[in-house]
Amino acid sequence: MSFLPTADRRYLEERGLAFREVEDGGRKGVILSGFALPAAKFQVVAADILILLPRGYPDAPPDMFYALPWLSLVQSSRYPNCADQPQQFESQKWQRWSRHNNNWRPGVDGIWTMLKRVEQALQEAA
Repeated sequence: MSFLPTADRRYLEERGLAFREVEDGGRKGVILSGFALPAAKFQVVAADILILLPRGYPDAPPDMFYALPWLSLVQSSRYPNCADQPQQFESQKWQRWSRHNNNWRPGVDGIWTMLKRVEQALQEAA
């Protein structure tokens, strides 16, 4: 059963991103499989990224995102700032990236906005 808005599904498909919609304990999420990471930044070149969708999405904004495997910075072998807490989803402990979204525009923003935020956070991770 698909719960993503059509525009979100179309966007992910047009970008050629592997994704699946998952419901776990009443929470809905989108898992992007094998999401490419910035070159030479982390200990792996790709990771699964989880975006939990709040009730009321797309009018309500997603807040944080989550990664598997847990990502550590190559230069320091440490987790990035504000990315060191676990989040249980689908029987796995995901790495929570605490990045809050205060600029969401209901009726305008969608999964594309969240992906840009994820990409920016991964690029700027320190």
